Amino acid sequence: MRMRILTVSAFFESHGGGVEIVAGALARAMAKRGHDSCITGAAFDAPPVDPSITAVPLPSRDPIERHIGLPMPVPNKAGRKKLAAEVAAADAVIIHDSLYVSSILAARAAICLRKPWILIQHIGAIPYSSPLLRATLAAANFAITRRMLSSASQAVFISGVVQRHFEGTRYSRIPQLMFNGLDNSLFHCPQAGDRDAARVEFALLGSAGLRLLFVGRFVEKKGLAALRELAINRPDCEFVLVGDGPINPASWGLQNVTLLGRRTRQELARLYRACDGLVLPSIGEGYPLVVQEALASGLSVYCGLDSAAADPGAMPFLHGVAVDPNNPEVTARRFRDAIAAQPPSIQVNAAAYASARYNWDVNAAALEAMISSTHT
Repeated sequence: MRMRILTVSAFFESHGGGVEIVAGALARAMAKRGHDSCITGAAFDAPPVDPSITAVPLPSRDPIERHIGLPMPVPNKAGRKKLAAEVAAADAVIIHDSLYVSSILAARAAICLRKPWILIQHIGAIPYSSPLLRATLAAANFAITRRMLSSASQAVFISGVVQRHFEGTRYSRIPQLMFNGLDNSLFHCPQAGDRDAARVEFALLGSAGLRLLFVGRFVEKKGLAALRELAINRPDCEFVLVGDGPINPASWGLQNVTLLGRRTRQELARLYRACDGLVLPSIGEGYPLVVQEALASGLSVYCGLDSAAADPGAMPFLHGVAVDPNNPEVTARRFRDAIAAQPPSIQVNAAAYASARYNWDVNAAALEAMISSTHT
């Protein structure tokens, strides 16, 4: 049955974060299954140019992200009115993460209008170095996230780590675990000549050592301080950084750090094939999409213990490293030792596992079944 499905994302994919990339991919997967698929995002980001989905820009402001790295767009009066109208027009609502203002407003509207709504929770605890930020997030998860998880027609977690963080929550239905999908036509092991061609394309020719890739927002929770120390500890490696944010790695003054800014999904796929390994010293994440993409591309992945344990089936292919958010020097040494103990190599088995395991259409079909079940 064709439905009008509204995906509520705080940002559009052009913002560059993993949650919004997942939201966009699932919205397109819903459209491919024959549904009328709409997606919200803050109007200050470029909306997706895709005829299969309808982008709904919400006039908003984001007064704090550039200062402390915490994204929190706030829809203005026109944005709130537009969001309420979209919820009213939808047959079902899929909300990505609970603590955004647009998520809270959409959930309230769906409850008032008796619309089925699914909450996909990506993030649990984030051990910020700031005690104030840690306490604020903990209080918000207690007062808002748990309540929304309880109220949702269906709660979905993108990793077991995040689900365990909210143990003790009362749900209206048994919560579901659903890993992010992949576009396997983009993310795959390098073929003959792929690596050399990609290194020429991105001018990654200045080092004879390992090329280690980082993909993500340049914010504290992604482990930028530890990444800087690791680059200092391994001057023989080239560190290729993709993304942007309030932290500016150019200020590090390190010759072995290459900044490539934001990249399209197609460019990112080629960058995975150009590099030897992915380094992600992040904290407070469930199962970052970049980890799955790197696995599908055959890269060795060095990441935090929580991310490495998110999918038990993928654990043999991941190098989990203990991240100490208060001690980037110690964290960097741990990553350095992990890389030295198990140097990067092409992980064909990991790529095969990821290709078989992670699928956007399977996820969309599961969400479709969850929506249908709420009517029974």
